[in-house]
Amino acid sequence: MKKVVSQKKEGVEAVDRALSVLRAFDAGHCEMTLTDLAARTGLYKSTVLRLTASLEAGGCLVRGEDRVYRLGPELWRLGSIYRRGVDIDLGEFIRPALRRIVDATTETASFYVRDGEERICLYRINSPRAVRHHLDEGQRLPLALGAAGRVLRAYTEPDWPGGTGIRKRGECISLGERDPEVGAAAVPVLDREGKLRGALTVSGILSRFGKPAQAAALDALKSAASELGATLPPAD
Repeated sequence: MKKVVSQKKEGVEAVDRALSVLRAFDAGHCEMTLTDLAARTGLYKSTVLRLTASLEAGGCLVRGEDRVYRLGPELWRLGSIYRRGVDIDLGEFIRPALRRIVDATTETASFYVRDGEERICLYRINSPRAVRHHLDEGQRLPLALGAAGRVLRAYTEPDWPGGTGIRKRGECISLGERDPEVGAAAVPVLDREGKLRGALTVSGILSRFGKPAQAAALDALKSAASELGATLPPAD
């Protein structure tokens, strides 16, 4: 019996570590050496080497002749399946709403969902301005920092003390909270059944995100959220 419990524990830890290797990749780190992966995951090189061997075998990583690791085709296949399923429910509604928000504010508009203690930028349209807050779809950010994270937390953690005011106002503003140069406004998207589907947010350079810009952002966000709430299909 002890042996079975031990194997189960090791298996879970191995999966967590393998996922940490995959999550080490982002828009700024598309290619990494073994040393890079060890530094970004905090794991020993020997551990990373064993994990990458399994991930390569499963098609989740590829290693070129230059010994540099890149994400593999299996992730593209799985991602395509995921996106098709999500886009049927959300994408065709969210993307036009983001475009209207960007047209109204000229700042970056995004749609986040909660994943554990993080938030994922599921959809985004970047600002047309030369100097802007740039985001990539799929980017993970802390749940505890930023307007969108606070909105998601407020509507998924009823006992969180900070959520009462956010739910009462139906909005949240953050100024230089996650990034000292970025301000953001966020509102919840609730469907016709009152279920939280995500958070809409506008983010921009802090120097041009004063009170008038905040008010304009909230107006655009609340209008879009209201329209989405009336048109989104029910969640499964």
